[in-house]
Amino acid sequence: QVQLVETGGGLVQAGGSLRLSCAASGLTFSNYGMGWFRQPPGKEREFVAGLNWSGRSTYYADSVKGRFTISRDNVKKTVYLQMNSLKPEDTAVYYCAKASFSEASPMTYRKTYEFDYWGQGTQVTVSS
Repeated sequence: QVQLVETGGGLVQAGGSLRLSCAASGLTFSNYGMGWFRQPPGKEREFVAGLNWSGRSTYYADSVKGRFTISRDNVKKTVYLQMNSLKPEDTAVYYCAKASFSEASPMTYRKTYEFDYWGQGTQVTVSS
């Protein structure tokens, strides 16, 4: 069965960096787009970043553009989220998710229902 396991969360000061990893198993990883979402305390889950099957097309929420970078390694079956210049408002549980498609329009990546498998989440806390 499909499993997604996130690692790399933690506590960091504002302005710092973290790198999240999501290791996938039980699927032909290179066939699917992937995404990162987050859920701040008391708020809805929101799109952070996504990329297509090859990693050549990437998409970002406006709130993280220029600070976060999504990438993938199809040999290692892993997707990454490099987070720089972190802000307290980036505090959230971060989830990686497998898309139901290999590539799609930018708006499609923002829809949680377009993703059919989710990791358990990893907490990121940014202190001011």
